[in-house]
Amino acid sequence: AQALLAQSRTEVAQARSETAHARTEGAQSRGDVAEARAEAAAAQAEAAIVSADVAKAVAERNAAVERAKELAADREGMLNHFKVLSNETIEKQGRVADANAEARLKATEQLMAPVKESLDKFNSRLTDVEKERVQMTTELRTQVQAVQHTGETLRRETSALVTALRKPQIRGSWGETQLKRVAEIAGMMERCDFDLQHTARADDRTVRPDMRVNLAEGKHIFVDSKVPLSAFLDAADTEDERLKAEFLVKYAKNVKAHVDQLSSKQYWKAAETPEFVVLFLPNEIFFATALDQIPDLYEYAGHRDVVLATPTTLIGMLRAVAYGWKQAALAESAAEVFKLGRELHEKLGLMGNRFDKLGRALRSSVNAYNETIATVEGTVMVGARRFRDLKVSEKELTALSSVDEPVRQIQAPELVENAVQVEPLVGRGSKRRSQRAIPEADQLFRGDPDLLELVDDVESGLQSVVDGTGA
Repeated sequence: AQALLAQSRTEVAQARSETAHARTEGAQSRGDVAEARAEAAAAQAEAAIVSADVAKAVAERNAAVERAKELAADREGMLNHFKVLSNETIEKQGRVADANAEARLKATEQLMAPVKESLDKFNSRLTDVEKERVQMTTELRTQVQAVQHTGETLRRETSALVTALRKPQIRGSWGETQLKRVAEIAGMMERCDFDLQHTARADDRTVRPDMRVNLAEGKHIFVDSKVPLSAFLDAADTEDERLKAEFLVKYAKNVKAHVDQLSSKQYWKAAETPEFVVLFLPNEIFFATALDQIPDLYEYAGHRDVVLATPTTLIGMLRAVAYGWKQAALAESAAEVFKLGRELHEKLGLMGNRFDKLGRALRSSVNAYNETIATVEGTVMVGARRFRDLKVSEKELTALSSVDEPVRQIQAPELVENAVQVEPLVGRGSKRRSQRAIPEADQLFRGDPDLLELVDDVESGLQSVVDGTGA
């Protein structure tokens, strides 16, 4: 029974638990129902909203369909209009493009015109250059042939010249010709400053130089031309270096022998001659070759009063002589000017005395004139003016004036050296004007005048006299 009671109690407890659970579930179910109702209400509300939205969407869709139809119609119209406009635009743009292309073509042609002209000129010049090249080639070929012919002719002439120069007489004539050319280049003309083949006397011996150079003071320089070319030409002809050296040494010794020979003639013992004589070698190479073989040849000749000269050095010496002649001519002209100046200076002193006499005469005349004016003003003019007061004459008498300008003092020392100073002519204003300071003698002296100053002073003095006479 207890077991049953316990079981019953357990069942009752279980039943209670289930009842409580059922109640809990019922409460929960009621909550779920309420929640479901709420959700249903919300769903209905949402459904209403959705229905409204659907209706609105349908309306909008219908409106969109209508708008799409309108847009399609507008698009069709716009397409048609665009086709028309595009055709017109394309046609217009085509015309504009054609015009622009034509303008650009003209502009390009204008821009390219100078280039085209330059190209045409270049082509023309290129053609001319080609013609000139062909012509120059032809001329060059002709000139080369002419040079070859000239070279052959020159070779023959050189050979003939070498053959001729081996003859002493021809060598001497050639040397004298070169000597004359040098003298002419230096300005020493034959009729004026040099004589060819002039004979001179030295220690009762007659010497015959190739040229005598006349100096400005009556002195002379003798020049002798030497052309010892035999050994030199032999050295030029041979190809053997040993023989060439021997010939050159022989040539230098020949030049040295000419120095000794020329020194022995003692040209400097002739009257009015410097203590040296000039040995002329007609070419620079002759002197250089001899100097190569005998380096002290120049000093050797100098110790024997012989000056070695080539065309270059002789031209310089002769031009120095010509300059001496010019200086002598200038000195002679200066002496003549000095003589004329001294004579003019003496004549100016004489003219100063005459100016002094003229000044004193003018002073006496002015003093007499002023005294006469004073007398006339004090006696005659006073009575003459009364005639006007008595109505005898209406004409006003001219007032007489004295001479107040002083005679200009002679200040040039050339004129006042022997002249007496003239006192200033001052008339009635003499007391005031006589106080003017008179220059001292050292202020009037200016040293020895030159010719231009003398002429200026004479012109000034004469002009003053003319002005005073005219006044």
